[in-house]
Amino acid sequence: MRYASMIYDPESNIISWEIAKGDISHTREFGNFIIHLSKSGKPILIEILDASKFMEQFEKLKIRKEVGELLPAV
Repeated sequence: MRYASMIYDPESNIISWEIAKGDISHTREFGNFIIHLSKSGKPILIEILDASKFMEQFEKLKIRKEVGELLPAV
């Protein structure tokens, strides 16, 4: 069974997505994403900084995909 827990903190504007249980050993940063990893390199927690902006962009992509499905291929 997979484990996942997602929390949005509006005060800090961060989404925290816990995707596995385990101890965090180190982190890697990729732009506004911070990936917390176990000693073996397994992702434990993903944080998305400036989350409201990320969600706006995500929603635009979702809308484009849905509109694209309605339009005939050219």
